[in-house]
Amino acid sequence: MYSEEIRALFEKLGIKVGDTISVTSGQDMQEGILMPRTGAGGSDIIVVKRKDGYNVGIKYKSGTKVSKLSESQPHHFLFPKASASVDRSLERIALLYTGGTIGSKVDYVSGGVYMLTKPEELMHEVPELGSIANIDVHNLMSISSEDMTYVEWQKIAEDAASSLNNGAKGVVVTLGTNTMHYTAAALSFMLKDLNSPVVLTGAMRSSDRGSSDAFVNLICSCSIAAKSDIAEVGICMHGSSSDSKNIFIRGTKARKLHTSRRDAFKPVNSGPLCYVDINGSIEYAGDYRHAAKSTGKVHAQTGFDPKVALLRTHPNSDPEVVDHYVKKGFKGLIIEGTGMGEFPTSPSIKGLSWISHVKDAVESGVIVGGTSQCVFGRVNHTVYRNLRVLEDIGVVNCEDMLSEVAYVKLGFLLGNYGSKKARELLGQEIAGEITNRIEFKKDFVE
Repeated sequence: MYSEEIRALFEKLGIKVGDTISVTSGQDMQEGILMPRTGAGGSDIIVVKRKDGYNVGIKYKSGTKVSKLSESQPHHFLFPKASASVDRSLERIALLYTGGTIGSKVDYVSGGVYMLTKPEELMHEVPELGSIANIDVHNLMSISSEDMTYVEWQKIAEDAASSLNNGAKGVVVTLGTNTMHYTAAALSFMLKDLNSPVVLTGAMRSSDRGSSDAFVNLICSCSIAAKSDIAEVGICMHGSSSDSKNIFIRGTKARKLHTSRRDAFKPVNSGPLCYVDINGSIEYAGDYRHAAKSTGKVHAQTGFDPKVALLRTHPNSDPEVVDHYVKKGFKGLIIEGTGMGEFPTSPSIKGLSWISHVKDAVESGVIVGGTSQCVFGRVNHTVYRNLRVLEDIGVVNCEDMLSEVAYVKLGFLLGNYGSKKARELLGQEIAGEITNRIEFKKDFVE
């Protein structure tokens, strides 16, 4: 709560939270939307949200001038079912809240970050959304993405399909970034006959930090969901460390490539589908599936077999790990090889060859797919002798699929089609996860 002195000034000037105001203190002048005071900082700090999406605090002292520039707009997106204030000119979208840093704040007592229990707390910080769409907020869960399992993927897919089938123009899913690319891949496979955008977004920095990317990411994601012609699942995050533009990356071609930068997510073996800025301007950048003109329903095909493992070979790696998973009844293995997908084949220490172990696994009915830990590029089982051995023993060539995507895909295939069909489809493109030709325009920088 603001101090008594500031509240008295606001009352005198007819200013309330949500109004656009100007605050001048000495040489510093800030314009923006008046925000409620957070738990951090003093009661004499006036907080405004600027046009660039950032919140700034100005200390109120003798000589500080405050003026009202415009009235607030009704925030019908906060409680859509109870509010009679709906802008009929705007599309309706659904926002599925699941937790993560985008829905977190710093506890300034303990110094740690905690997740909000109500998504309205986040939405209240972004009044600009009221001019983008009518937003239905679905509080699905509050969970860190590293704790997500296929059960949460299934719940998100089912709610997204239901929202679209009940008239939503698009869907935005807010979640943690650590495993966001796994969730994006899962939804890409699970949502069938998609005719609208499903946009996953998050934040690298909590919403109360001065450098937070939460607000820009949320605004850009809602713009894509409400205004774009893209009928795909994708990730919308910063395209660079600045706030110039966000990128929308196909859900099966995205990977988190940095631990903390705001532009941590990059498209791999593909370009972005589009660029979008904070003003809602969309610039299409690549081939994408267009929204269907038909009114057919979206189907959530959510079967998933968790008996799939993702392994990585490396110098001196013990191939008996393959035997371990076979004994535990696993039905599929995705193995990251080196380079173009090589497994240790003829090392000087004979017990470290993976070939006989993988061969036994395949012959026992386990599906083994081969990817590369290089990230960029394509697996090719015909270039080197050791690669031809993998093809001979039945390792499925996963082409230019990211290892995480191949892992999710195999679990999806086994959960819906059984082993025979799963093996047949693993190396075939079904959700944009395999591209015939890779064109590198710009790799990850710094």
